[in-house]
Amino acid sequence: MDNYKYLLQDLTKLKGVGNKTATILKRKKINNLFDLLFRLPQSYTDRTQKLKVNELQVGKISTINVVVKKYSFPRIRNLPNKVICEDETGTIDCVFFNSYEGYIRKILPLNKEVTISGKINYFKKRYQITNPNYVSKESSLIEKIHNKYSLTEGISEKVYNKIINQILENLPNLSEWLNPVILNKFENISWRDSIIKLHDPKNIGNFKSNFYRRLVFDEILTSFLVFSEIRKSIKKIKKKNKKFTNKNILAIKKKIAFDLTNDQKKVLNEINYDLASQSKMFRILQGDVGSGKTIVALISALNVIESGYQVAFMAPTEILSNQHYLLAKKIFPKKVKIDLITSKTALKNKKKIQQKTENSNLDMFFGTHSLFQKNMNFSNLGYIIIDEQHKFGVKQRKALSDKGGINCDVLLMSATPIPRTLTMTIYGDMDLSIIREKPNIRKEVKTYSKIDTKINDVIKFVKKEMQSENQIFWVCPLIEESKKIDHQSAIKKYEFLNRIFPDEVAIIHGNIKSNEKEKVLKKFLEKKYKILVSTTIIEVGIDFPNANVIVIENANKFGLSQLHQLRGRVGRGEKQATCILMFKSNLSENAKIRINTLKQSNDGFYISEEDMKLRGFGDLLGFKQSGIKNFRLADPIHNQDLFILAEKEIKRIENEEKKLIKYKPLIKLYDQAEIINDLV
Repeated sequence: MDNYKYLLQDLTKLKGVGNKTATILKRKKINNLFDLLFRLPQSYTDRTQKLKVNELQVGKISTINVVVKKYSFPRIRNLPNKVICEDETGTIDCVFFNSYEGYIRKILPLNKEVTISGKINYFKKRYQITNPNYVSKESSLIEKIHNKYSLTEGISEKVYNKIINQILENLPNLSEWLNPVILNKFENISWRDSIIKLHDPKNIGNFKSNFYRRLVFDEILTSFLVFSEIRKSIKKIKKKNKKFTNKNILAIKKKIAFDLTNDQKKVLNEINYDLASQSKMFRILQGDVGSGKTIVALISALNVIESGYQVAFMAPTEILSNQHYLLAKKIFPKKVKIDLITSKTALKNKKKIQQKTENSNLDMFFGTHSLFQKNMNFSNLGYIIIDEQHKFGVKQRKALSDKGGINCDVLLMSATPIPRTLTMTIYGDMDLSIIREKPNIRKEVKTYSKIDTKINDVIKFVKKEMQSENQIFWVCPLIEESKKIDHQSAIKKYEFLNRIFPDEVAIIHGNIKSNEKEKVLKKFLEKKYKILVSTTIIEVGIDFPNANVIVIENANKFGLSQLHQLRGRVGRGEKQATCILMFKSNLSENAKIRINTLKQSNDGFYISEEDMKLRGFGDLLGFKQSGIKNFRLADPIHNQDLFILAEKEIKRIENEEKKLIKYKPLIKLYDQAEIINDLV
């Protein structure tokens, strides 16, 4: 059972791998033998065909059988050593730089036949091989197809192939972990045979083969097993179930002056069920922009407060925290004691809030990360709500769940709709709730595209909107992504608009400090400016109910999901909102698809699926730093069927298999994560 441990050995356990080579490999995140197996060959060199000297072609890698005839070892330093070889058709020079005389005599003994392979050059009317890749008295060792890998500087193709072949020769036969029904879908090929085929040069790029798909499935299943174990470990924690009535919820519904959508009601029931159960809640609430997640979270928070517990509501920015706090103040009964704590809260007030928190004199507190500083001690924390935290990875989420204590339920919220396979990959450790429907009072944002030469038409439209007391976002993307960020496009646009609309335009960009940025956003929220020019993505989730127009310059520079998120900054009130996508001429086909998709749909989930097809799962908005699983082979787009299959299989395992001992090698090899060390 433990023969898998061979693959987790340090690289220095391999013959010919010293500390220097191991260090070079570790720079490429190759830490053990298993990691090496998943650096796939990119192409290959065919050294099977032997040529005569008179058949050689300059610039090509060739294999020849020759007899060593003469050495030329110059006495002057830095000049190359030369060995003259021949066959019955001609002569060729083997030239060596930085090789010792003794070594050359050993590999090329005088008057002996040797096989040499390398790139053919022509110098002073003679064929030449410089530093040949392979030299051997046994031709069978060279006459092979040799894989070419993406190499780190300092490791030759020859050394790399030797290392890989050494592992493949000693590859253990691991006990099968896939159940027979699943294994049959891959024509019963074993893990060991799949790995060997993966490194067979004939199979380079064969992504639809059974051996490749079997390895992809193994990788997905591992991820789902780890998530399943985390879910189970959290569910095992028995908490006190929260008891509450519907009295206050009905009062809130009257204050918000609109009916909850069917999706909101369904999600609220899911959350309430978890809160009232004896198992700890660990749930992600996904909803499109403007779908009404916050109101659902606040209603559920009131339930928890009614049950005698405290609630913490954390948001990424002070302005968003303040927005949530003001909404709660507006809709909560007066008897509910709430407060706001951010980095701007005066030290004196902070201490007061901290004392109230410790003494149970506060029911709910809103804030940024400062909510979870060491000096914040909760007397009876029963619920943590975290808004817009898609940058939390698995480990951070697990730590957050543990920090809350036994009786504390956790709800994460994200306004970034993502495709189903990506949801499985990122949030598989959590229960999932989705709000797709939008409240009836929300009108779809009308989306138009305009070539940038028609800017005067856009200015006329903006002027008309301003006369109707509406506000405008004007977004200028960074044209060049470099360390020296170029903000000139935004600054020039700000100056241009300020000449037309003096004293009514503000600007934010990456060079402005976050507290200054918040001041500008606050003034814009208070309607002190009519137009806000920005290079950055305006904070997700913030309500600017009076902002009804967003102009996005160089819209082709953004991905679909980014454009949809930006568009979601308008249309938060009851008025009709407009998004204008400006572009330059000569759009690429992909850019045309993106702009047309935005014009045709306001559905964030559909848009994210289309975006993933165009750009790949690693590039979706915000997920580069999300702790997303870096799969070696699996791809949520190309292997969607295997993700669905793995999802069904994990449900079967959860229902039918009590012990995971047979999956131990799989989890240990593929995941290698500290988080599950105590789980298997």
